[in-house]
Amino acid sequence: MAPASLSQARVQPGFELRFQSLFNAGRGLAFPCDAEGHVDLDGLSDSARENYLFARAVVGRDYATPQVCRR
Repeated sequence: MAPASLSQARVQPGFELRFQSLFNAGRGLAFPCDAEGHVDLDGLSDSARENYLFARAVVGRDYATPQVCRR
């Protein structure tokens, strides 16, 4: 079931995973995902993939726990 969700997220992302900065309310990162928050890493550019992996690594230090939001 997960691979179908990921391919749908790649084709028509209806959701995004948002990482909000803990220190700057206007700063954050968002990535297309499925309704469960799964991001298709293969569908991201190299730069976006690096940003996503960084944001995940610093949750609780630089970014809040990510939230799944409708686009």
